This record gives sequence, structure tokens and C-alpha cells, in this order.
Amino acid sequence: MTTLDDKLLGLKTQYYASSSEDEPSDDEGACSDKDMDQTGQAPIPGTAPEYCQDPNTWQGQATNTGPKGVLEDWRRFKQLETERRAEQQAEKVALVKKLAFTCRSELNDAEKTEGQEDEDVELDEDFLRWYREQRLREMQQKASSLPTFGNVLDLTRSQYVDAIDKENKYVLIIIHIFERFVPGCDAVNGCFQCLAQDHPRVKFCRIQSSEADVSQTFTSKGLPAILAYRGGQLVANFLRITDQLGDDFFAGDLESFLVEHGLLQSKADVPTALKQSHSQDDDSDFDVD
Repeated sequence: MTTLDDKLLGLKTQYYASSSEDEPSDDEGACSDKDMDQTGQAPIPGTAPEYCQDPNTWQGQATNTGPKGVLEDWRRFKQLETERRAEQQAEKVALVKKLAFTCRSELNDAEKTEGQEDEDVELDEDFLRWYREQRLREMQQKASSLPTFGNVLDLTRSQYVDAIDKENKYVLIIIHIFERFVPGCDAVNGCFQCLAQDHPRVKFCRIQSSEADVSQTFTSKGLPAILAYRGGQLVANFLRITDQLGDDFFAGDLESFLVEHGLLQSKADVPTALKQSHSQDDDSDFDVD
């Protein structure tokens, strides 16, 4: 039974410690039936279970929650936040650099490809210019051995074959088959006079259809006719040239027509360097045609 002293002083097992540790007490180390271990024995004094320990005893760790602790926690939080922002910013910078490098690489490749294409075009143009001038020089050397004419030759039936077969194989022979009073024939004859002077290396000839012994059908439907030979071979023939040029035309019109069909060399196609070289060569009467 609890006495008044026990109520005032408290239970010994929880609040009271005897001044005489050597005196045993019935209440010392006493525990309730609930405090018995599974073997049915009371726990040894001083080794009471955890639930019998002093509730005021703290064995863990705690952060100081005073003003200084809160301030320290806030500073730590801001530090972590700053570090996290710095890491994110560094990642963004690295990503931007990577993207910029990739885009720049593609741009450089595109510029390089475009520059290469422009360079190829320039090289092609330079090569074509060089090749053209080289071919014209070869023509100049070849034409230096060709005879010079400068006028229109009238042919007979017997001369017609010899004028073609016995001529230099590199000479271009252009023959006009005409008949008086046929529209356009007089215009071609007049143009031949001018072209023979402008292209002295080309052999311009003419023959009447009656002298050439052609058919009446050819005379009425095929004149004026222009035939071109080189090396004994027919290389071009144009029947009733008035269908393309009309009944009245000039030497320039006929020249352009022959240039268009590859028979005559246009003066505009001769490079300036070759023209100057030719004009300075007093011993040569070369004409690119």
C-alpha cells in the first residue's frame, strides 16, 4: 500500500534513490508483471528494458533550432541553391556551345561546299576559255598553210568536180547553184562577193543550174541552193535558202546563217589576244576562217 511518504517523495523505482545503496529494499528493482521477460524472470537491476528507461534521457542527435541554428540552416540552403544554379548554368553554357559548334560546323560545311562549287565553276570557265583559245591557235597554225581566195569563182560543169576533189582537204568550199530571174539568187550572189573578202580562206564558188545540168524540178523548187564541201565530202546543203532568209537579205544575214550552222567562224568568237597577235604579225595573212 502506498503511504503518504511515498506520495510525497515519489516511487523509488522512478523518482527516489536511497542514500544507502547497500540497503536492500523490497521495492528496489521491482517491475510489474509486464516487465518480466519471456523466461518469466525479472530483469536484472540496472538492465531494465528500454521502455523502463528514464524518458528524460536522449541518446540521439538534434539540430540546434535556436536563432543561430535557423540562420545556419538558411545559409546552407542558400549555398546549395547557389551551387545548383551554377551547375544548371554551366550545363546550359555547355549545351549552347555544343549547339553553336554543331550549327557552325554545318554552316562551315555549307559555305565550304558553296565555295568549292564556285571555284569549280571558275575553273571550268577558265579551262573552257583556255581550250577554246588553244583550238583557235591550232586552227591558226593549220590555216597558215591554206591557200587564199578572196573572190567568188565561176564554175563550169567540167570544173565543178575538180574544184572539190583537187582542193586542199582542209579548205571549206561553199558553192551557190543559181539561175537568173529566180527570186533570191541575185541576193546570194551579192552576199558571196562580200563574204569572200571577209573570209579569204574559204573558197566561194557559183554555178548556174543549166550549166550544172540539174533537173527542171530542182531548178524550180530547190533554188537558190547552197552546198558545202570539205575533203571531197558534202558537209552541208541548203535548198531554197529563201525559205529561211526571204527573197531580199544582206551579207550579214547570210553570214549569221552559215555561222549558226557551223560553216563559218564568227569574228566575235576570236579572242582579243589572238586578234592582236594576228594584227602584229605582218608576215602572216591568216584568217581564222
